[in-house]
Amino acid sequence: MTFMNVFTLLGGLAFFLFGMNTMGNALEKSAGNRLKTILGKLTSNKFKGFLLGLVVTAVIQSSSATTVMVVGFVNSGIMQLTQAVSVIMGANLGTSVTAWLLSLTGIESDNFWVSLFKPSSFTPVLAFVGIILYMFTKRAKNKDIGLILLGFSVLMFGMDVMSDAVKPLTELEGFKNALILFTNPVLGMIMGTVVTAIIQSSSASVGILQALTLTGSISYMTSIPIIMGQNIGTCVSAIISCAGANKNAKRAAFIHLYFNVIATAILLTAFYVVTSVVDIPILHEPANPLGIAVAHTGFKIVALVILFPMSNLLVRLACLTVKDKGDEEKTNLLDERLFSTPAVAIAQSRNVTCTMAQLSRKTIEEAIKALGSYDEKLAESVRKGEKKADKYEDTLGEYLVKLSTQSLSDADSRELSMQLHLIGDLECLSDHALNILESAEELKEKKMSFSGEAKKEMENIVGATLEIVGLATDAFVNNDLEKAALVEPLEQVIDELKKRMKNGHVERLRRNECTIEQGFVFNDLITNLERVSDHCSNIAVCVIETANDRFDMHKYLRNIKKGNEDFTQTYNMFANKYSVN
Repeated sequence: MTFMNVFTLLGGLAFFLFGMNTMGNALEKSAGNRLKTILGKLTSNKFKGFLLGLVVTAVIQSSSATTVMVVGFVNSGIMQLTQAVSVIMGANLGTSVTAWLLSLTGIESDNFWVSLFKPSSFTPVLAFVGIILYMFTKRAKNKDIGLILLGFSVLMFGMDVMSDAVKPLTELEGFKNALILFTNPVLGMIMGTVVTAIIQSSSASVGILQALTLTGSISYMTSIPIIMGQNIGTCVSAIISCAGANKNAKRAAFIHLYFNVIATAILLTAFYVVTSVVDIPILHEPANPLGIAVAHTGFKIVALVILFPMSNLLVRLACLTVKDKGDEEKTNLLDERLFSTPAVAIAQSRNVTCTMAQLSRKTIEEAIKALGSYDEKLAESVRKGEKKADKYEDTLGEYLVKLSTQSLSDADSRELSMQLHLIGDLECLSDHALNILESAEELKEKKMSFSGEAKKEMENIVGATLEIVGLATDAFVNNDLEKAALVEPLEQVIDELKKRMKNGHVERLRRNECTIEQGFVFNDLITNLERVSDHCSNIAVCVIETANDRFDMHKYLRNIKKGNEDFTQTYNMFANKYSVN
């Protein structure tokens, strides 16, 4: 085998891995919303969890990626450890799809119709269709399909290149001697483990093995233990990914490892015993890509039959390995491991942003409550809420910026942009809540109170503010466009209330019905309440524009106020509701 063959083999492997990665990423991006739907329906039912792992892995073509994702789910609190077991088992079976696709390279026939199934016959057409979709269409979905076709074509091309490059191996004595060495089941298993651990993909290592079988020098006796070892090697990614995770996430990674180690130990022992006692002729025959796919899938199915009923024992074993530390660990709600599935990461960041929205709403409500009945516990709750909202903004902002560098669908990109805009407005709500609280404290400390007319005006604008905060936060949390549409008219009413209240305050000053000092607090309050409504307007417009696949807030606000009957009717309704008699 010349150096040129070696370079060709490495080049083929590079094409193979690049094609697999491109196809997997495109499949994942295309199926992003479906992945979120599947995840949302997950329950503690083991069979449903198994199907989740099977489907997701069949989509993204990597059990390692699925298991890393599961570690992230557990670390984020999205998934319980008991749910993770069945998902991991499903992922182990789902990864066998790639081997069946690659087995097509072994088709040899003079029949025209049979030869059409050989990848070299149809991948050029798929590549041509793929490049047209990717380069000449504007729809993101079509571009993703184009990338899937291109990735698959490059994958198959790499497989063909590797297959051609390894054919001269049959002439080398060293290769034959190495194969004799690996007829020892334990050594074969170790080789499969090491190679898979290095490239961190059992699908890729199985593909390499399938390419090597085309030399005609590798028997099933040699290949089966290697396949078993490949299933252990694929656990490396999950073990690496659990570094820094909480204890349950680490346990999920170890469950993946123990599943494959125990299955390999049982089946390799059985294989060694059976082959020592019984001579099975087919094991000595040259393996082929289809046979490798059958053996690969067969191992996984038998392992599932043995270990699926023992899933609780795997959990106990993982718990013994990663013991409780005594203190309850917090889940990392925004785990960067979820970046392996950006659609799920977006969904999780939205959940956290919704929590922030509810926190900001509660902080505003408590601050306003303190105006009427100041309480030290209430005041402390407002201060804590404001600090927590600041932390939410920092953490979410950093997470979303990092997430924006991932491959996102158009819908996920819009959702991410909306969240980035909203967290600033939500944090500002908590800032204004703190300002309102400080006004309440000043009123209490200086024993000041407003005149009867000022109190009535304040009750009006406070009621309108509480309503607009509720509408805006509900609009975002529930993606309620009807409530979002009510926010801007109410914001206009609050603007008018502020102007009228300022004018009324000037009149009361002239009549000596209130002092300048009271006026400062009064003006601070209505200014903060009006600014709260401004941020609520930003939130609502952001929700509406994102839903309509636009993001021009100023243009939306200009258009909605010009001759819009619905806007006018809603404005009049709120104006009557919060009018000052």
